[in-house]
Amino acid sequence: MLDREGPVPVYKQVAELIHARITTGDLGPGEAVPSEAELEVEYNIAKTTARRVARELREQGLAYTVQGEGTFVGEPGTPRPADQIPVYQRIAAEIRRQIEAGELLPNRRVPSEKELMGRHGVAKATVRQAMAFLRDQGWVFTVQYRGTYVSQPEKWPAASE
Repeated sequence: MLDREGPVPVYKQVAELIHARITTGDLGPGEAVPSEAELEVEYNIAKTTARRVARELREQGLAYTVQGEGTFVGEPGTPRPADQIPVYQRIAAEIRRQIEAGELLPNRRVPSEKELMGRHGVAKATVRQAMAFLRDQGWVFTVQYRGTYVSQPEKWPAASE
């Protein structure tokens, strides 16, 4: 129960409750901390208070935030459980695996947006996000009005990346 009249700010109290969940293993490394919206509902707090909870957890070294994805337990780079990896990254990982296995060859098209949308049951924006992710890493390149193609192996990221 939160003490809304006491000397300890509400955001610190909520952060301590989340800290306890981390300590007991209820929230493990890489798992998502409740979102701002979830914190607002669960603890009946304002959006700015929920935002301060995430900042407090980061300052304590208990969590890190990925813009647009959420706040996660651990230090930046802590692997997330497979069910918490964003869908676009899972799509990108599948395509990368196909490239590495030689199923998709250099200078040949990757599956179309429409095909990937159907295969994964996602929106066009999600497929485009996956392609942008692969393009940023050097796995693929896009030719306007033609499609997205597998890059030459020398453009692929080094194995350590």
